[in-house]
Amino acid sequence: MIYLKLFWSFFQVGLFSIGGGYAAMPLIQNQVVDINHWLTMNEFADVITISQMTPGPIAINSSTFVGIRVAGIPGAIIATIGCVIPSCIIVLFLAFIYYKYRNLSVVKGVLNGLRPAVTAMIASAGFSLVILAFWNGSSISTKLADLDVTAVILFAISLVILRKWKANPIYVMIGAGIIGLAVYSFIV
Repeated sequence: MIYLKLFWSFFQVGLFSIGGGYAAMPLIQNQVVDINHWLTMNEFADVITISQMTPGPIAINSSTFVGIRVAGIPGAIIATIGCVIPSCIIVLFLAFIYYKYRNLSVVKGVLNGLRPAVTAMIASAGFSLVILAFWNGSSISTKLADLDVTAVILFAISLVILRKWKANPIYVMIGAGIIGLAVYSFIV
């Protein structure tokens, strides 16, 4: 039964995540944290972080990690297949339709109309992760004592390094991880 739930949950994620991995994060969170309670919000943030650092799409990596956590290797395979199948079917169907009707203005209008929705979903996922990192919870607190100043400083320094010096994001992530490990393990 757990295999069927894993398959169906990630089938829905694969079916409704238009716009790529970042747009899928709210859908994955809804299935994994809110509906099925397979992970806590902190564990979900860890899964997203690992999914971003490993090669491959975030949705597929997340489905694999959650599948392993919930039902071992068979769960990982089932969840990953559930996530991939809708995309394969949709891409084949859309490729056929696109090549047949690609010059119609209606098709161009639909594609242009989807852009703001995808941008909003990515912003929503990013905002949720910032709240989790800065306030270590699911909501913004008005108390300054609840703010994780170390996380805010690491974020600000990383952002400046990325924007001003155009540093390689991998090196910035590794550096921030090492500094975070040192600060949170030994100082805080």
